[in-house]
Amino acid sequence: MPLRVLILGANGFIGSSLTHAILEQKDWEVYGMDIGSHKLEDSLGNPRFKFVEGDITINREWIEYHVRKCDTVLPLVAIATPATYVKQPLRVFELDFEANLPIVRSAVKYGKHLVFPSTSEVYGDPEVHPQPESYWGRVNPIGIRSCYDEGKRCAETLFFDYWRQHRLRIKVARIFNTYGPRMHPND
Repeated sequence: MPLRVLILGANGFIGSSLTHAILEQKDWEVYGMDIGSHKLEDSLGNPRFKFVEGDITINREWIEYHVRKCDTVLPLVAIATPATYVKQPLRVFELDFEANLPIVRSAVKYGKHLVFPSTSEVYGDPEVHPQPESYWGRVNPIGIRSCYDEGKRCAETLFFDYWRQHRLRIKVARIFNTYGPRMHPND
């Protein structure tokens, strides 16, 4: 049976590119959710891609059902636009941290593998290069970008605590600068 992957934030920069790559290179089934689908036009007709427009803060029953159904969960929903950090810091934190709580709890409940895209910004303004995993960073938790980097840091902490206490199968990728097709021009 092919692997079943749940991508929350399937229409985002990473989500849409990952969805396309999986469908092109693997025989996996992909289930996706996002608030729009304009970056998924090349994937929507694929019979191995099941997509629903929805909001992860609202459609929790759909998400729990699909976490249970899938093998791997990728919670990619986040606001990673620096201009938005200033305009909507509470929404940034809500999506980057709070919205992940029910997702991680469902992953633990059903014994699923979770792959979380974090950020290099959790390192802060590092004094050590390159940063080993043991490096705690040098961050200023008060500032324009705090809603993003602290939201991701909180999510990482939550996920690793679930790993320690409940053996959550987790992988965290601390992504550095990204660019390419499907990126919003203001990102």
